[in-house]
Amino acid sequence: MDIRKAFDFSNQVAVITGGGGILCSVIAEHFARCGGKAAIVDISMDAAQTAADRINSAGGIAHAFYANVLDKESLRTMTEQVTTVFGRIDILINGAGGNKKEATTSPELPFAQLSADAVRWVFDLNFMGTFLACQVVCPLMFKQDSGRILNFSSMASLRPLTRTPAYSAAKAAITNFTQWLAVHTCQEYSNKIRVNALVPGFFLTEQNRYLLTDRETGKMTPRGQKVIDHTPAGRYGDPEDLAGPALFLLSDAAQFVHGTTLVVDGGMSAYGGV
Repeated sequence: MDIRKAFDFSNQVAVITGGGGILCSVIAEHFARCGGKAAIVDISMDAAQTAADRINSAGGIAHAFYANVLDKESLRTMTEQVTTVFGRIDILINGAGGNKKEATTSPELPFAQLSADAVRWVFDLNFMGTFLACQVVCPLMFKQDSGRILNFSSMASLRPLTRTPAYSAAKAAITNFTQWLAVHTCQEYSNKIRVNALVPGFFLTEQNRYLLTDRETGKMTPRGQKVIDHTPAGRYGDPEDLAGPALFLLSDAAQFVHGTTLVVDGGMSAYGGV
């Protein structure tokens, strides 16, 4: 392997669910800068198109696609559309996920009153959205005897976050599923298909921005201050901080990295609090 060429993704196609979001759209931009073709998949076509337009205007290659990751038929339709446009799928990045306030405890919403439907929705969005996307896209990789899958776990999988039982449990399930799928693909199909996961620490996104910063002043909330106090790097992650680790796991430089999770958290998981 020529390490100088390990991050050359020329003519490789990546399907990126949640691709219209802050984190995955930045990863898609860097993937395109390395020669890859990005299929930006999102439940919001406006968000997907905005991300694709940004890549195309910078000289990359991207196309926006709609899919609901909780609907297997929707994922099948998206996959057919991607293969029609790009001809193949080499990479699947499962970035779709999130939380909702109805599944989050608070002084106004104690644990015993959490909505079962809301908890189920959050768990399904994160775990089943990843599971179903793999079910749909993996057979293409099995057929072509190559592929890479990158799942999005979370710090919540290592240390359950207060207030978010469904989200934390779902991310722990994704970490476990990443290991399971890595073994399964090798034992049943091909050792040329790799499966790994990213474990981001705290990054400001549209979903958590106003949990961590005050909407009016822009200053940190008490919860946001706790995050910074427990992050040795002393800041939130920048979306750019995820691009390198993500592309590493997808690149030829990581040919023997399989079934693992890469933590990108500014040292939070290493800090014991004293």
